Amino acid sequence: MISQTAEYALRAVVFLAERRNEPHTIRQIAQATLVPEGYLAKVMLELGRHGLVRSQRGIKGGTSLAIPALELTVYTIVQAVDPIHRITQCPLNNPNHATELCALHHRLDEAAALIENCFRNTTIADLARQDIFAAAGG
Repeated sequence: MISQTAEYALRAVVFLAERRNEPHTIRQIAQATLVPEGYLAKVMLELGRHGLVRSQRGIKGGTSLAIPALELTVYTIVQAVDPIHRITQCPLNNPNHATELCALHHRLDEAAALIENCFRNTTIADLARQDIFAAAGG
C-alpha cells in the first residue's frame, strides 16, 4: 500500500514524536525503529529538505521534528518521501480511455483517494503512544 521508504519515514517520525521530540541521532533512531542506518539517513535528509525534521550538530545534537506531531499528518510524510500517485489517465494509453478512465482504473483511483483522505486525516500524534501526548497536555 505504501512503499518501504514511506514506512521507514513514518517509523522514524513516530519515534521522534513519542520521545517528546528530543533530538536523537540517526543511529539511535535506526536501532529503535529497525531501519537500516544508511537508508534512514537518506530518508531523514529528504524529510529535512521538506522542512519536516531538523538536524542539529554538537553534543546535544540530533534530529527532531520541525512541526508538532499534532499538526503533522501521515499524508505530509508520505508525500515528502514517496508520493501517492493518483490515476488521471489510462496507464495503458488506450485511446478509447482518453477522456474518461475505464471502470478498473476509476476504481483503483477511488481506492487511492480513500487512502489519501485517511492519511490527510491522521496525525503523527494519532500514531504515537497516546499517554505521552496526554501527559504533555496535548
